[in-house]
Amino acid sequence: MSVRKSPLRMPVTVAVLVIAMMGLVRHFHIKNFHRVMPGVLYTSGQPRGMDYTRLLYKYHIMTFVNVRQADEQREAHWYNEEKAWVLKNGVNYVEMPIERGERVDWFPSAVQQAEFLKLMADENNLPVLIHGSSGKKRAAILAAVWLMKEKGYHIDEVAKIVERINERPVSDVEMRFLGSLTK
Repeated sequence: MSVRKSPLRMPVTVAVLVIAMMGLVRHFHIKNFHRVMPGVLYTSGQPRGMDYTRLLYKYHIMTFVNVRQADEQREAHWYNEEKAWVLKNGVNYVEMPIERGERVDWFPSAVQQAEFLKLMADENNLPVLIHGSSGKKRAAILAAVWLMKEKGYHIDEVAKIVERINERPVSDVEMRFLGSLTK
């Protein structure tokens, strides 16, 4: 007796596999993740769930730098999850709140810049992940501070990195801030 296969069986199987793969990609996708300098500095949006484990085991992140302000930390339950995870896994956690928004003064202060440079100078803290809500504007600019002040990158090189992280051209205000880092 022969078993007759349904002509719909193959497309349904493919559809199920595609949906499963999409779920896995989403499950292992860290929002706006960027390698600024592999093995040293990364930026991302807010990690969640399995992102933390991936950051530890794939990228060996030793320090999280959270640039979100206190009022942003009440938006969701991510803050408690993150604090508990870093404590459990022996990862350093630094809160360096930088104001968000379109105002000119949303850039890291001179004190924050010095604190970040000191953190990056200690090899025990590396690799570092800077994250904010989206992982773009504030994270990119803080990474730019280190690249220019500590690594000696030229403003044009840094502007390209900031553009890649932000997924948009560098604004005039951002260019003025980057220019102020060379003085």
